[in-house]
Amino acid sequence: MEVWNSTLRNGFMLLGILDDIDSPELLCAMITTLYTLALASNGLLLLVITVDARLHVPMYLLLRQLSLIDLLFTSVVTPKAVIDFLLRDNSISFGGCALQMALALMLGSAEDLLLAFMAYDRYVAICHPLNYMIYMSPRICWLIVATSWILASLTAVGHTVYTMHFPFCMSQEIRHLLCEILPLLKLSCVDTSQYELMVYVTGVTFLLLPLSAIVTSYTLILFTVLHMPSNEGKKKALVTCLSHLTVVGMFYGAATFMYVLPSSLHNTKQDNIISVFYTIVTPALNPLIYSLRNKEVIGALKRVLGRYILPAHSTL
Repeated sequence: MEVWNSTLRNGFMLLGILDDIDSPELLCAMITTLYTLALASNGLLLLVITVDARLHVPMYLLLRQLSLIDLLFTSVVTPKAVIDFLLRDNSISFGGCALQMALALMLGSAEDLLLAFMAYDRYVAICHPLNYMIYMSPRICWLIVATSWILASLTAVGHTVYTMHFPFCMSQEIRHLLCEILPLLKLSCVDTSQYELMVYVTGVTFLLLPLSAIVTSYTLILFTVLHMPSNEGKKKALVTCLSHLTVVGMFYGAATFMYVLPSSLHNTKQDNIISVFYTIVTPALNPLIYSLRNKEVIGALKRVLGRYILPAHSTL
């Protein structure tokens, strides 16, 4: 079979979940609504944490990074999927596919690492409160953020460059919501089994090491909370940890399905549903999970609204 050069032709065709469902208009409306919610909620959380000086502590600085990642992650995928459906044009150039893959991998990997660091932050805050500003000083906090972005960027660039160097001749149709490694490798006309194994090993390592750190942190937190004399202290610690664990469960559940389960257990429709979940649903829900039961965030939101938005509205 002749190898076609995707850089000289029309690139690829992204045929995601909107092209493989009975009611695409309804799903498109739901996706658009969730994307709007993700923009509004993450944008507002970023604003509140940035403006309110009382939230300039490591816990909320890391939460701000999570909101930024979620905002960027969903924006890499959702607008193109919606616009393609409305214009009935599913094409994506070779360069555009590589860029989308690199950004999605970078942001997903950064969130993976950041969630582990956030678990460490909760461990220090609950188990070593007197030394919290020593173990989580501003310098350490920014080092954590930089480490997440640097490791994620290196991983994303390496996988993207190696994936896109393969010749493609099977088809131009990527039956997936976005350009990701495994759906794209199905289009290659050479044997990619060794690289697929490497992707699997990398995915397992990149997921299980941070997940192990999270499990260890929360095991130690649980022992500490059980020995707290104050019921109020126990409740506050558990509420804070429950929000983080909910986000961890959603993220790692979807990531495990995509990158840890063997390919024999995958099918196109399930992969597309999971992709919608971690690229659109999760970014919309994360800020709500963190803010709705957090009195400090709610208080900061009221102060910001009262200081900047309500006075401006009253002068109109």
